[in-house]
Amino acid sequence: MAAEHFLVTGGTGCIGAWVTRQLLAEGSAVTLFSADETRDRLALVVPADDLARLDAVVGDINDLESVEDVARQRGVTRIIHLAALQFPFCAADPIRGARVNVQGTLTMFELARRLDIGRLVYASSAAVYGPKAHYAAEVLPADAELYPTSHYGVFKVANEQGARVWWDAHGLASIGLRPHSVYGAGRDQGVTSKPTLAMIAAAAGRRFHVDFAGAYQFQFAADVAAWFVAAARSDMSGANAFSLPGPTIAVADMIGAIEAFAPASRGGITMGERLLPFPQAFDGRPIEAALGPVQTAALAEGVADTITRYRDAIAAGRVSDAFLDRVLAVA
Repeated sequence: MAAEHFLVTGGTGCIGAWVTRQLLAEGSAVTLFSADETRDRLALVVPADDLARLDAVVGDINDLESVEDVARQRGVTRIIHLAALQFPFCAADPIRGARVNVQGTLTMFELARRLDIGRLVYASSAAVYGPKAHYAAEVLPADAELYPTSHYGVFKVANEQGARVWWDAHGLASIGLRPHSVYGAGRDQGVTSKPTLAMIAAAAGRRFHVDFAGAYQFQFAADVAAWFVAAARSDMSGANAFSLPGPTIAVADMIGAIEAFAPASRGGITMGERLLPFPQAFDGRPIEAALGPVQTAALAEGVADTITRYRDAIAAGRVSDAFLDRVLAVA
């Protein structure tokens, strides 16, 4: 691993922070490329000593020449591309969403081609699939039809299809990974972030309402990061896209796990009745067959890790009341 040098785009996001944590813990060289200097999520999961030595560059993901200069100066050998605008921001500004999510991914493919890296690992999304009503099965098979119903989902499908063209035209291999519902420290945005926000509330001694019910494929952020790192180190050819595996967990059970670890939160975390409109789980067996299994954290372990990280950050003043007021405002 000593010869590895990872370029991680979008490394200030939730998954990016956990990817960075794992790589630095393993001794790999990492250059983080992001649109701003925000380090709040990184500080939650990356030890202070590792964070202090992190090589972080602020720039525009679509400025190919600048990104290429950075990558060549550092001797980048692997790319994990996570930079993206999330669902609500794409809905609010589809043109900007396309520039970041589609053009940005094209830029990373071209960068990998220029550097002769041979493979790009990028984040796709469960949004490539359509609403639950479009499918008969609760657990979608690997060959389920792609039926996006949002700009964000369409952009992700465009990237997956574009990856096939890069392979056919240039022999540039790729692996796109589709998480379902990620939870853990740093997951403070998105529809399925509510269970994590409930954990933040428990850490802060506040009340919170998770405004949906049902069971979904909740995946601990550290496990998701491990899949991205494993994919980046694989030697797979072709243009591949995989849904990530993970346990199907009821929202009520997540709240129960929060209350078990933080008994003072009992009664302060409530749950709605509506069901989310997407399938509850995806078949993750294909990626396990291709890359081998990744160790999966038990629910109690993931909840304890998340609440502990936020408790420590709140006590140290690294999580402000203003942040808590903002992210827990939906309570």
